[in-house]
Amino acid sequence: MKAGKVELAAPIEGRSPSHLFKELTHTAVIVSALGYFVDIYDLVLFSIVRKPSLEALGVTGPQLLSDGVYLLNMQMGGMLLGGLLWGILGDKRGRISVLFGSILLYSVANILNAFVTDVQTYAILRFVAGIGLAGELGAAVTLVSESLSKENRGYATALIAGIGVSGAILAGLVAKYFDWKVAYIIGGVLGLALLGLRVKMFESPLFRQLDQAQSKIRRGQFLMLWTNASRCSRYLASILIGIPIWFVVGVLVTFAPEITQELGASGPVSAATGIMWAYGGLVIGDLGSGFLSQLLRSRKKVVFGFLVALTALMLTYLNSRGQSPSYYYGLCFLLGIAAGYWAVFVTVAAEQFGTNLRATVATTVPNFVRGLLVPMTLAFQSLQASLGLKTSALIVGLIAVGIAFFAAMTLEETFGKDLNFMEGDGLS
Repeated sequence: MKAGKVELAAPIEGRSPSHLFKELTHTAVIVSALGYFVDIYDLVLFSIVRKPSLEALGVTGPQLLSDGVYLLNMQMGGMLLGGLLWGILGDKRGRISVLFGSILLYSVANILNAFVTDVQTYAILRFVAGIGLAGELGAAVTLVSESLSKENRGYATALIAGIGVSGAILAGLVAKYFDWKVAYIIGGVLGLALLGLRVKMFESPLFRQLDQAQSKIRRGQFLMLWTNASRCSRYLASILIGIPIWFVVGVLVTFAPEITQELGASGPVSAATGIMWAYGGLVIGDLGSGFLSQLLRSRKKVVFGFLVALTALMLTYLNSRGQSPSYYYGLCFLLGIAAGYWAVFVTVAAEQFGTNLRATVATTVPNFVRGLLVPMTLAFQSLQASLGLKTSALIVGLIAVGIAFFAAMTLEETFGKDLNFMEGDGLS
């Protein structure tokens, strides 16, 4: 038994890799993938309809950028709070309760977004939507990781992420052919429709075992992550390895129209089209990173490889002057592939911690990463006034990548790790 951890009695028997197809068609995998698909649709929709929605509210000129950053930060701030709330609830009340509650909240909030008449109301609803959007991925990955065999869970989480991020492609297509208000309503209706499928889902066997034990072991105690040196280090590193992903999505792609204009693009670059291409790359990257981690039998090697590719492509993007919009869209696609270690990143976080804290970690970690987009966009916005968009993006991006490399070096390899354990109350 490892220090600071308490093993659960009667561990679940391992399953043969020959059951891969059966496990990938497990109800939890299919419904989680569809749920994350709707989640991503709603998550990126604001970035896609930022300009037309703000223009419809009377915002023009430089205010489009500043109000866009404000609204994006409100959404991410909501996700930061929501990650904490849903994560604790997931460990105390179960993973399924989070999947129901979160999708109901963000679906209603997104429908209401279609009826805003001023920026402040828009900001409040993006904050509420952010709270709801925070619960989906962490609860889904936790549920699936605890329901499938350790040999196959990496394939399952890759499938969830790969199908899920393709929701951004649908968001881009809907925003291209429909008014921004209709796009919000479609997202909300899709979410409400998904609630029907959730009825068929069952709680994970590991959580049921813990719940039935009626033990005194503490569950969903966020402060436990900070009272133990090992847990604190693992938790912080799990967060920091993911920040370059959202730098790519939240800065390089979301503000591609402004960045590429400064780079002298031969024509206007659309944020909606750039996001659609980036998320197309993310589909490939998420599936590829998850499957590579299974083939290489290592999560860390995949993270390092994708970080190297991301760094090279970021430098290429920010030093490509006077190119066509198609060229920049191609780079958005490649950047999406390189940032597509999201599936592995969340899986690593879930595998680092015991059953009594797993949902708290798996739900808060991706949302803290999203929340860290707030200081990144603020730094980007602050530096661009004196250094320009290209240089400010380069500085913030290199810092994000450097931190991620260092954090990845400190984490233990978790491929094939038995998740049938709990975190103890040790203080050191």
